[in-house]
Amino acid sequence: MSTHPASTTSTPVTVIGLGMMGTALAHAFLSQGHPTTVWNRSPGKTEPLTAQGATGADTVGRAVSAGPLVVVCLSNAEAVHQVLEPEAENLKGRVLVNLTSSTPEEARTTAAWAQRHGIDYLDGAIMAIPPLVGQPQALIFYGGSSGAYSAHEQTLRALGGATTYLGEDTGLPSIYDSALLGILWSTVAGNIHALALVGTEGVTAEAFLPYATAWLNHVAVPYLPRLAQEVDRKEYATEISTLNVNREAIAHLVSASRSQGVSPELLLPVQALIERRVARGHGSDSLSSLIEELRNPSA
Repeated sequence: MSTHPASTTSTPVTVIGLGMMGTALAHAFLSQGHPTTVWNRSPGKTEPLTAQGATGADTVGRAVSAGPLVVVCLSNAEAVHQVLEPEAENLKGRVLVNLTSSTPEEARTTAAWAQRHGIDYLDGAIMAIPPLVGQPQALIFYGGSSGAYSAHEQTLRALGGATTYLGEDTGLPSIYDSALLGILWSTVAGNIHALALVGTEGVTAEAFLPYATAWLNHVAVPYLPRLAQEVDRKEYATEISTLNVNREAIAHLVSASRSQGVSPELLLPVQALIERRVARGHGSDSLSSLIEELRNPSA
């Protein structure tokens, strides 16, 4: 059973979809005392949650009818429509929160469908792994109905203390999600290449870790505010680290990698962007000016 009994002010919540993330969402609601109804295509997945105090619904309709707030977390946008479109009338007047990973176009399409059926809609993006859901540092972006968000903000904060509302545009959470994942993958990829490189000389990943962490904290992260200013202003002149300097540096890194028997394939796309930008006469610009090559790849 839940260790936090529901109070009279706890909003009843329905969670549809009990994969790893959906289960974490339901558990977070339960832990904060919200009466929680759960549904999943495979009924067996409801049992651990009902043992904690959740109510298992045998149909989507009964799950949706259980309360004013319905949270869905399924495999993709197609699954969301398959499950919820037959329940459009039942969802009318309720708040639907879609935490399924989607593209901005998919989010806006679902929002338009919800609007046609009188359903208050929020689209969200969970920037946390399941074990972090419900923790103060868990970040979840929301976009959509401001009224729906205001009415249920405190309930939704049960899922993450860093919950953030981005405005009425339901496509923005997906954009933020993709952008942050890009930072994650790029950072991890750079670290993987670094470990492969130092590993050729017998240096372990653990031994290299303090230097990688210090480099990011003292060099890379402090550069981000200046990069943001340069990008927003479209002013890229610099005397610190020009593209000409970085062109030579990355060429050296690619060469060193090859000489050590390490594939430079993670570096080559960045090198190509730098080479192209320099060839177009922007060698005195900063690294931030590479954004122009992404904005206008065929210019």
